[in-house]
Amino acid sequence: MNAVLYDPEALLAEELPLDRAPMMALVDAMLARKDASGLRAGDCAQIALLLTGHARIVAAEVSRHVEALPADSELRPVAEQVLQEAERRLSVTSQTTLAHAQQRARLVRALYRSLDQLDKTRPGPSS
Repeated sequence: MNAVLYDPEALLAEELPLDRAPMMALVDAMLARKDASGLRAGDCAQIALLLTGHARIVAAEVSRHVEALPADSELRPVAEQVLQEAERRLSVTSQTTLAHAQQRARLVRALYRSLDQLDKTRPGPSS
């Protein structure tokens, strides 16, 4: 049985590990769709909710990385812009359309790109 995480306030963000591979597989599958044929009623709504919850968790992680950046970091304004766009998009009530699920999928992808950029700049563990 699969459970859909619905955490609109991202209260669990610091408690759950990011399960990136299956989420990115879902993102890719949603973005490859040309139409909603083959999806049962409510599938797009459930997928959008899952992607919304995951986007909130990734956005919280990006935000933590941004807070750790030096004030003069070149990555700070770019990451802050991604976070502002995420906040704007996530403030929209979830819908039941394929287009909305795809919009959430694009948001998850953009957040992971930002997180990857920020991870590249973090110092590794010292030996």
